[in-house]
Amino acid sequence: MYRGREGQWAFVFHRMSGVALALFLLLHVIDISLVMLGPDGPFDAFLVFYHNWPFRVGLLAVIAGVVYHGLNGLRIILMDFTSWGVRYQKQMWYGVLGLTTLIGIPVLWKIVPEILGVA
Repeated sequence: MYRGREGQWAFVFHRMSGVALALFLLLHVIDISLVMLGPDGPFDAFLVFYHNWPFRVGLLAVIAGVVYHGLNGLRIILMDFTSWGVRYQKQMWYGVLGLTTLIGIPVLWKIVPEILGVA
């Protein structure tokens, strides 16, 4: 039964971040392949789009997804391969959230001024 505990939220966020990263990777492969269409192709239009604020906000989401997905993956490895991992999975998940936030602060410091146009 779904009770909304930490382990279930960790699972949901891990799946959501994984799907989002796969979609971003697909977009990245498609956009890089546009270079093959030559200098008059649509690649330059994509570059212009990537420098607009909506994509910069999306970039923040991708960075957060990469960091969370990687750290939570390490938590899952510890749960699978240690005898103590399952006992401390709740505390490790809060640690993953804390580390994701700590790593995200310098990213915000760099990208938010670019979104607001003050950098």
